[in-house]
Amino acid sequence: MDHGEGVYLYDADGHQYIDCASGTFNLSLGYSHPEVVKALRDQVERLVHVTSTFQTGPVNELVARLVEVTPENLTKVHLKVSGGSTANEGAVKMAQLATGRRDVVTLFRSHHGQTMMTTTMSGESFRKAPFPHLMPGVLHVPDPYCLRCFYRQTPDSCGLLCVERLHDFLDHASSGSVACVVVEPVSGSGGNIVPPDGYLAALRALCDERGIALIFDEIQTGIGRVGRMFAAEHYGVRPDILTTGKGLGGSGAQVAAIVADERMSGLDADHHSFTYGGNTLAAAAAVATLDVIARPGFLENVRDVGAYVLTRLRELAAAHPHIVDVRGLGLMIGIEIGDADGRPHSERAQALAKRGMEHGLILRTSRYGRGNVIKIRPPLVLTRAEADLLCDRLDALFTADAA
Repeated sequence: MDHGEGVYLYDADGHQYIDCASGTFNLSLGYSHPEVVKALRDQVERLVHVTSTFQTGPVNELVARLVEVTPENLTKVHLKVSGGSTANEGAVKMAQLATGRRDVVTLFRSHHGQTMMTTTMSGESFRKAPFPHLMPGVLHVPDPYCLRCFYRQTPDSCGLLCVERLHDFLDHASSGSVACVVVEPVSGSGGNIVPPDGYLAALRALCDERGIALIFDEIQTGIGRVGRMFAAEHYGVRPDILTTGKGLGGSGAQVAAIVADERMSGLDADHHSFTYGGNTLAAAAAVATLDVIARPGFLENVRDVGAYVLTRLRELAAAHPHIVDVRGLGLMIGIEIGDADGRPHSERAQALAKRGMEHGLILRTSRYGRGNVIKIRPPLVLTRAEADLLCDRLDALFTADAA
Protein backbone atom coordinates (compact mmCIF):
# COMPACT_ATOMS: atom_id res chain seq x y z
CA MET A 1 0.00 0.00 0.00
CA ASP A 2 1.17 3.52 -0.83
CA HIS A 3 -1.14 6.20 0.56
CA GLY A 4 -4.66 6.87 1.75
CA GLU A 5 -7.18 9.70 1.83
CA GLY A 6 -10.54 9.67 3.58
CA VAL A 7 -12.24 6.32 3.06
CA TYR A 8 -9.84 5.30 0.29
CA LEU A 9 -6.58 3.36 0.33
CA TYR A 10 -4.32 3.24 -2.72
CA ASP A 11 -1.74 0.60 -3.57
CA ALA A 12 1.61 1.15 -5.27
CA ASP A 13 0.04 0.49 -8.69
CA GLY A 14 -2.57 3.21 -8.20
CA HIS A 15 -5.55 0.94 -7.53
CA GLN A 16 -8.19 2.48 -5.25
CA TYR A 17 -10.01 0.60 -2.49
CA ILE A 18 -12.80 1.62 -0.12
CA ASP A 19 -11.54 0.48 3.26
CA CYS A 20 -14.55 -1.18 4.88
CA ALA A 21 -12.42 -2.07 7.90
CA SER A 22 -11.10 1.43 8.66
CA GLY A 23 -7.58 0.06 8.96
CA THR A 24 -7.97 -2.18 11.99
CA PHE A 25 -11.29 -0.49 12.86
CA ASN A 26 -9.19 2.38 14.25
CA LEU A 27 -9.30 5.03 11.50
CA SER A 28 -12.49 6.71 12.65
CA LEU A 29 -11.71 9.80 10.54
CA GLY A 30 -10.16 7.83 7.71
CA TYR A 31 -6.74 8.18 6.19
CA SER A 32 -4.76 11.40 6.66
CA HIS A 33 -7.55 13.53 8.10
CA PRO A 34 -6.18 17.09 7.74
CA GLU A 35 -7.00 18.21 11.27
CA VAL A 36 -5.41 15.14 12.85
CA VAL A 37 -2.37 15.48 10.61
CA LYS A 38 -2.03 19.16 11.59
CA ALA A 39 -2.34 18.31 15.29
CA LEU A 40 0.40 15.70 14.92
CA ARG A 41 2.69 18.03 12.98
CA ASP A 42 2.25 20.87 15.45
CA GLN A 43 2.82 18.61 18.45
CA VAL A 44 5.81 16.70 17.04
CA GLU A 45 7.69 20.00 16.75
CA ARG A 46 6.90 20.86 20.35
CA LEU A 47 7.00 17.67 22.46
CA VAL A 48 6.56 14.04 21.38
CA HIS A 49 6.76 12.29 24.74
CA VAL A 50 7.34 13.05 28.39
CA THR A 51 7.26 10.74 31.39
CA SER A 52 3.95 10.64 33.23
CA THR A 53 5.69 12.17 36.23
CA PHE A 54 4.84 15.45 34.45
CA GLN A 55 1.63 16.89 33.07
CA THR A 56 1.22 18.19 29.52
CA GLY A 57 -1.42 20.30 27.83
CA PRO A 58 -2.62 17.62 25.36
CA VAL A 59 -2.91 14.92 28.05
CA ASN A 60 -4.79 17.21 30.44
CA GLU A 61 -7.10 18.31 27.62
CA LEU A 62 -7.80 14.71 26.62
CA VAL A 63 -8.65 13.75 30.20
CA ALA A 64 -11.09 16.64 30.47
CA ARG A 65 -12.70 15.84 27.13
CA LEU A 66 -13.15 12.15 27.96
CA VAL A 67 -14.90 13.02 31.21
CA GLU A 68 -17.13 15.39 29.21
CA VAL A 69 -18.20 12.88 26.53
CA THR A 70 -18.58 9.68 28.58
CA PRO A 71 -21.56 8.90 30.89
CA GLU A 72 -21.89 11.35 33.79
CA ASN A 73 -20.90 8.84 36.47
CA LEU A 74 -17.49 8.29 34.86
CA THR A 75 -15.14 10.94 36.23
CA LYS A 76 -11.71 9.29 36.50
CA VAL A 77 -9.46 8.75 33.45
CA HIS A 78 -6.48 6.39 33.26
CA LEU A 79 -4.42 7.05 30.11
CA LYS A 80 -1.29 5.05 30.93
CA VAL A 81 -2.39 2.18 28.70
CA SER A 82 -0.92 1.53 25.28
CA GLY A 83 -3.92 -0.04 23.54
CA GLY A 84 -7.29 -1.71 23.92
CA SER A 85 -5.89 -4.91 25.42
CA THR A 86 -4.12 -3.13 28.26
CA ALA A 87 -7.11 -0.84 28.80
CA ASN A 88 -9.40 -3.84 29.27
CA GLU A 89 -6.90 -5.60 31.52
CA GLY A 90 -6.58 -2.47 33.64
CA ALA A 91 -10.36 -2.16 33.91
CA VAL A 92 -10.54 -5.69 35.32
CA LYS A 93 -7.80 -4.89 37.84
CA MET A 94 -9.78 -1.85 38.96
CA ALA A 95 -12.93 -3.91 39.41
CA GLN A 96 -11.10 -6.63 41.33
CA LEU A 97 -9.51 -4.10 43.67
CA ALA A 98 -12.76 -2.20 44.25
CA THR A 99 -14.93 -5.27 44.87
CA GLY A 100 -12.38 -7.50 46.59
CA ARG A 101 -13.48 -10.29 44.26
CA ARG A 102 -11.76 -12.11 41.41
CA ASP A 103 -13.92 -13.75 38.69
CA VAL A 104 -14.52 -12.12 35.29
CA VAL A 105 -17.66 -12.88 33.25
CA THR A 106 -17.53 -12.43 29.47
CA LEU A 107 -19.44 -13.67 26.41
CA PHE A 108 -18.83 -16.74 24.23
CA ARG A 109 -17.85 -14.73 21.14
CA SER A 110 -16.20 -11.81 22.90
CA HIS A 111 -12.88 -10.27 21.93
CA HIS A 112 -11.14 -8.16 24.57
CA GLY A 113 -7.50 -8.23 23.53
CA GLN A 114 -4.27 -10.13 22.97
CA THR A 115 -2.48 -10.07 26.35
CA MET A 116 -2.59 -13.32 28.29
CA MET A 117 -5.34 -11.99 30.56
CA THR A 118 -7.49 -10.64 27.74
CA THR A 119 -6.88 -13.73 25.60
CA THR A 120 -8.29 -15.76 28.49
CA MET A 121 -11.17 -13.33 28.91
CA SER A 122 -12.09 -13.51 25.25
CA GLY A 123 -14.29 -16.24 23.84
CA GLU A 124 -13.37 -18.68 21.08
CA SER A 125 -11.38 -21.80 21.93
CA PHE A 126 -9.08 -21.41 18.92
CA ARG A 127 -7.54 -18.32 20.49
CA LYS A 128 -6.59 -20.17 23.68
CA ALA A 129 -5.53 -23.51 22.21
CA PRO A 130 -1.77 -22.79 21.80
CA PHE A 131 -1.22 -21.60 25.39
CA PRO A 132 -0.80 -24.03 28.31
CA HIS A 133 -1.17 -21.48 31.11
CA LEU A 134 -4.19 -19.22 31.07
CA MET A 135 -5.62 -16.91 33.72
CA PRO A 136 -7.99 -18.66 36.14
CA GLY A 137 -11.36 -17.24 37.10
CA VAL A 138 -12.97 -16.43 33.74
CA LEU A 139 -16.56 -17.52 33.13
CA HIS A 140 -17.94 -17.42 29.59
CA VAL A 141 -21.70 -17.14 29.04
CA PRO A 142 -23.95 -17.10 25.92
CA ASP A 143 -24.18 -14.03 23.71
CA PRO A 144 -27.45 -12.14 23.10
CA TYR A 145 -27.41 -13.58 19.57
CA CYS A 146 -31.07 -13.54 18.60
CA LEU A 147 -30.60 -15.03 15.12
CA ARG A 148 -28.95 -18.13 16.62
CA CYS A 149 -30.25 -18.01 20.19
CA PHE A 150 -28.43 -20.34 22.59
CA TYR A 151 -31.76 -20.97 24.33
CA ARG A 152 -33.72 -21.56 21.09
CA GLN A 153 -36.00 -18.60 21.83
CA THR A 154 -37.25 -15.58 19.89
CA PRO A 155 -36.91 -11.95 21.04
CA ASP A 156 -40.67 -11.46 21.42
CA SER A 157 -41.08 -14.27 23.93
CA CYS A 158 -37.70 -15.07 25.50
CA GLY A 159 -37.92 -12.82 28.53
CA LEU A 160 -34.23 -12.02 28.03
CA LEU A 161 -33.09 -15.47 29.10
CA CYS A 162 -29.55 -14.46 28.03
CA VAL A 163 -29.56 -12.26 31.14
CA GLU A 164 -31.89 -14.20 33.42
CA ARG A 165 -29.89 -17.42 33.14
CA LEU A 166 -26.76 -15.59 34.26
CA HIS A 167 -28.01 -16.09 37.82
CA ASP A 168 -27.59 -19.83 37.29
CA PHE A 169 -24.10 -19.39 35.88
CA LEU A 170 -23.10 -17.18 38.81
CA ASP A 171 -24.60 -19.51 41.40
CA HIS A 172 -23.33 -22.78 39.99
CA ALA A 173 -20.42 -22.19 37.59
CA SER A 174 -18.45 -19.30 39.12
CA SER A 175 -16.09 -19.44 42.08
CA GLY A 176 -18.62 -17.48 44.09
CA SER A 177 -16.39 -14.42 43.93
CA VAL A 178 -17.34 -12.43 40.81
CA ALA A 179 -15.74 -9.02 40.35
CA CYS A 180 -17.10 -7.89 37.00
CA VAL A 181 -19.00 -8.52 33.81
CA VAL A 182 -17.19 -7.27 30.70
CA VAL A 183 -19.28 -6.80 27.57
CA GLU A 184 -18.93 -5.21 24.14
CA PRO A 185 -22.23 -3.33 23.59
CA VAL A 186 -22.06 -4.56 19.97
CA SER A 187 -19.68 -7.43 19.41
CA GLY A 188 -16.57 -6.66 17.39
CA SER A 189 -14.81 -9.81 16.22
CA GLY A 190 -17.69 -12.01 17.34
CA GLY A 191 -20.02 -11.23 14.46
CA ASN A 192 -21.43 -7.72 14.88
CA ILE A 193 -24.10 -9.02 17.25
CA VAL A 194 -26.51 -6.24 18.23
CA PRO A 195 -28.24 -7.07 21.54
CA PRO A 196 -32.03 -7.02 21.79
CA ASP A 197 -33.82 -4.10 23.37
CA GLY A 198 -33.46 -4.15 27.15
CA TYR A 199 -30.48 -6.52 27.27
CA LEU A 200 -27.88 -4.07 28.57
CA ALA A 201 -30.34 -2.45 30.98
CA ALA A 202 -31.19 -5.88 32.38
CA LEU A 203 -27.50 -6.68 32.67
CA ARG A 204 -27.00 -3.41 34.57
CA ALA A 205 -29.80 -4.39 36.96
CA LEU A 206 -28.32 -7.85 37.52
CA CYS A 207 -24.89 -6.39 38.31
CA ASP A 208 -26.44 -3.91 40.74
CA GLU A 209 -28.37 -6.70 42.47
CA ARG A 210 -25.24 -8.79 42.89
CA GLY A 211 -22.71 -6.06 43.62
CA ILE A 212 -20.77 -6.79 40.43
CA ALA A 213 -18.99 -4.12 38.40
CA LEU A 214 -20.21 -3.66 34.82
CA ILE A 215 -17.49 -2.85 32.29
CA PHE A 216 -18.26 -1.71 28.75
CA ASP A 217 -15.51 -2.57 26.30
CA GLU A 218 -16.04 0.25 23.81
CA ILE A 219 -12.71 -0.14 22.06
CA GLN A 220 -14.58 -0.76 18.79
CA THR A 221 -18.03 0.75 19.48
CA GLY A 222 -16.77 4.04 20.92
CA ILE A 223 -15.81 7.37 19.36
CA GLY A 224 -18.86 7.65 17.10
CA ARG A 225 -18.83 4.21 15.51
CA VAL A 226 -22.48 3.44 16.38
CA GLY A 227 -23.71 6.98 15.68
CA ARG A 228 -23.28 8.21 19.24
CA MET A 229 -20.02 9.10 20.91
CA PHE A 230 -20.35 5.82 22.87
CA ALA A 231 -22.79 2.93 22.69
CA ALA A 232 -23.54 3.51 26.37
CA GLU A 233 -25.32 6.69 25.29
CA HIS A 234 -27.28 4.87 22.58
CA TYR A 235 -28.55 2.30 25.07
CA GLY A 236 -28.97 4.71 27.98
CA VAL A 237 -26.97 2.46 30.32
CA ARG A 238 -24.15 3.63 32.57
CA PRO A 239 -21.31 1.18 33.15
CA ASP A 240 -18.99 1.39 36.15
CA ILE A 241 -15.98 1.42 33.83
CA LEU A 242 -15.69 2.14 30.11
CA THR A 243 -12.67 1.44 27.93
CA THR A 244 -11.94 3.21 24.67
CA GLY A 245 -9.20 3.12 22.04
CA LYS A 246 -8.92 2.40 18.30
CA GLY A 247 -10.98 5.26 16.79
CA LEU A 248 -9.81 7.68 19.49
CA GLY A 249 -6.67 8.21 17.42
CA GLY A 250 -8.66 9.46 14.41
CA SER A 251 -6.23 8.60 11.63
CA GLY A 252 -4.09 6.00 13.38
CA ALA A 253 -2.52 7.51 16.50
CA GLN A 254 -1.95 4.89 19.18
CA VAL A 255 -4.06 5.90 22.15
CA ALA A 256 -6.46 4.24 24.59
CA ALA A 257 -8.07 5.04 27.92
CA ILE A 258 -9.97 3.68 30.89
CA VAL A 259 -12.75 5.94 32.21
CA ALA A 260 -14.14 4.91 35.57
CA ASP A 261 -16.61 5.71 38.29
CA GLU A 262 -15.08 7.20 41.43
CA ARG A 263 -15.73 3.93 43.29
CA MET A 264 -13.48 2.06 40.84
CA SER A 265 -10.58 4.49 40.86
CA GLY A 266 -8.37 3.12 43.65
CA LEU A 267 -5.78 1.38 41.46
CA ASP A 268 -2.29 2.77 42.01
CA ALA A 269 -0.52 3.93 38.87
CA ASP A 270 2.37 1.53 39.45
CA HIS A 271 -0.04 -1.41 39.25
CA HIS A 272 -0.94 -0.68 35.62
CA SER A 273 1.31 1.72 33.76
CA PHE A 274 2.97 1.44 30.35
CA THR A 275 5.76 3.52 28.83
CA TYR A 276 3.85 4.63 25.75
CA GLY A 277 0.51 5.08 27.49
CA GLY A 278 -0.52 8.70 27.82
CA ASN A 279 1.82 9.69 25.00
CA THR A 280 1.71 13.44 24.36
CA LEU A 281 1.72 13.15 20.56
CA ALA A 282 -1.12 10.60 20.57
CA ALA A 283 -3.10 12.72 23.04
CA ALA A 284 -2.91 15.69 20.67
CA ALA A 285 -4.32 13.54 17.85
CA ALA A 286 -7.08 12.27 20.15
CA VAL A 287 -8.13 15.80 21.14
CA ALA A 288 -8.31 16.78 17.45
CA THR A 289 -10.38 13.65 16.76
CA LEU A 290 -12.86 14.47 19.51
CA ASP A 291 -13.09 18.04 18.20
CA VAL A 292 -14.17 16.77 14.78
CA ILE A 293 -16.60 14.12 15.99
CA ALA A 294 -18.24 16.45 18.53
CA ARG A 295 -19.13 19.05 15.89
CA PRO A 296 -22.82 19.63 15.20
CA GLY A 297 -24.10 17.29 12.55
CA PHE A 298 -21.16 14.87 12.49
CA LEU A 299 -22.75 12.04 14.49
CA GLU A 300 -26.14 12.73 12.92
CA ASN A 301 -24.50 12.11 9.54
CA VAL A 302 -23.02 8.82 10.84
CA ARG A 303 -26.50 7.72 11.88
CA ASP A 304 -28.10 8.84 8.61
CA VAL A 305 -25.47 7.32 6.32
CA GLY A 306 -25.39 4.16 8.44
CA ALA A 307 -29.16 3.77 8.18
CA TYR A 308 -28.91 4.30 4.42
CA VAL A 309 -26.23 1.59 4.09
CA LEU A 310 -28.36 -0.79 6.18
CA THR A 311 -31.35 -0.16 3.91
CA ARG A 312 -29.34 -0.77 0.77
CA LEU A 313 -27.72 -3.91 2.16
CA ARG A 314 -31.10 -5.30 3.16
CA GLU A 315 -32.28 -4.71 -0.40
CA LEU A 316 -29.22 -6.65 -1.58
CA ALA A 317 -30.09 -9.44 0.84
CA ALA A 318 -33.44 -9.86 -0.89
CA ALA A 319 -31.60 -10.47 -4.17
CA HIS A 320 -28.81 -12.66 -2.79
CA PRO A 321 -30.14 -15.64 -0.77
CA HIS A 322 -26.78 -16.41 0.85
CA ILE A 323 -27.13 -13.17 2.84
CA VAL A 324 -29.14 -14.41 5.83
CA ASP A 325 -28.98 -11.27 7.98
CA VAL A 326 -27.87 -7.64 7.91
CA ARG A 327 -27.57 -5.89 11.26
CA GLY A 328 -25.82 -2.98 12.87
CA LEU A 329 -25.84 0.47 14.43
CA GLY A 330 -24.39 3.56 12.81
CA LEU A 331 -21.45 2.47 10.68
CA MET A 332 -20.86 -0.78 12.56
CA ILE A 333 -22.63 -3.24 10.27
CA GLY A 334 -22.44 -6.99 9.73
CA ILE A 335 -23.53 -9.10 6.75
CA GLU A 336 -24.13 -12.70 7.82
CA ILE A 337 -23.49 -15.32 5.15
CA GLY A 338 -25.28 -18.68 5.20
CA ASP A 339 -25.95 -21.75 3.09
CA ALA A 340 -29.25 -22.66 1.43
CA ASP A 341 -30.66 -23.67 4.83
CA GLY A 342 -29.46 -20.51 6.57
CA ARG A 343 -26.66 -22.26 8.46
CA PRO A 344 -23.37 -20.36 8.88
CA HIS A 345 -21.20 -20.58 5.77
CA SER A 346 -17.76 -19.37 6.84
CA GLU A 347 -15.97 -20.60 3.73
CA ARG A 348 -18.17 -18.50 1.48
CA ALA A 349 -17.72 -15.45 3.69
CA GLN A 350 -13.93 -15.81 3.51
CA ALA A 351 -14.02 -16.25 -0.26
CA LEU A 352 -16.17 -13.14 -0.67
CA ALA A 353 -13.85 -11.09 1.52
CA LYS A 354 -10.81 -12.25 -0.41
CA ARG A 355 -12.42 -11.38 -3.74
CA GLY A 356 -13.46 -7.97 -2.42
CA MET A 357 -10.23 -6.34 -3.55
CA GLU A 358 -11.07 -7.29 -7.15
CA HIS A 359 -14.10 -5.01 -6.72
CA GLY A 360 -12.26 -2.18 -4.95
CA LEU A 361 -13.20 -3.20 -1.41
CA ILE A 362 -11.13 -4.07 1.64
CA LEU A 363 -13.21 -6.48 3.69
CA ARG A 364 -12.70 -8.38 6.92
CA THR A 365 -14.73 -11.18 8.46
CA SER A 366 -15.68 -12.19 11.97
CA ARG A 367 -13.81 -14.47 14.35
CA TYR A 368 -10.41 -13.53 12.94
CA GLY A 369 -11.23 -14.85 9.50
CA ARG A 370 -12.99 -17.96 10.79
CA GLY A 371 -16.52 -16.56 10.96
CA ASN A 372 -19.39 -16.09 8.54
CA VAL A 373 -20.02 -12.36 9.03
CA ILE A 374 -18.54 -9.72 6.71
CA LYS A 375 -17.87 -6.55 8.67
CA ILE A 376 -18.74 -3.19 7.10
CA ARG A 377 -17.09 -0.47 9.18
CA PRO A 378 -15.79 2.27 6.89
CA PRO A 379 -14.41 5.54 8.29
CA LEU A 380 -17.06 7.75 9.84
CA VAL A 381 -16.45 10.46 7.24
CA LEU A 382 -18.24 8.30 4.64
CA THR A 383 -20.56 10.42 2.48
CA ARG A 384 -23.87 9.36 0.93
CA ALA A 385 -22.21 9.20 -2.50
CA GLU A 386 -19.40 7.03 -1.14
CA ALA A 387 -21.98 4.85 0.60
CA ASP A 388 -23.68 4.28 -2.76
CA LEU A 389 -20.36 3.37 -4.34
CA LEU A 390 -19.59 0.97 -1.49
CA CYS A 391 -22.97 -0.75 -1.83
CA ASP A 392 -22.69 -0.87 -5.63
CA ARG A 393 -19.34 -2.61 -5.32
CA LEU A 394 -20.76 -5.06 -2.79
CA ASP A 395 -23.64 -5.80 -5.17
CA ALA A 396 -21.15 -6.52 -7.95
CA LEU A 397 -19.17 -8.78 -5.62
CA PHE A 398 -22.24 -10.79 -4.56
CA THR A 399 -23.51 -10.99 -8.15
CA ALA A 400 -20.15 -12.30 -9.38
CA ASP A 401 -20.10 -14.84 -6.59
CA ALA A 402 -23.54 -16.13 -7.57
CA ALA A 403 -22.63 -16.46 -11.26
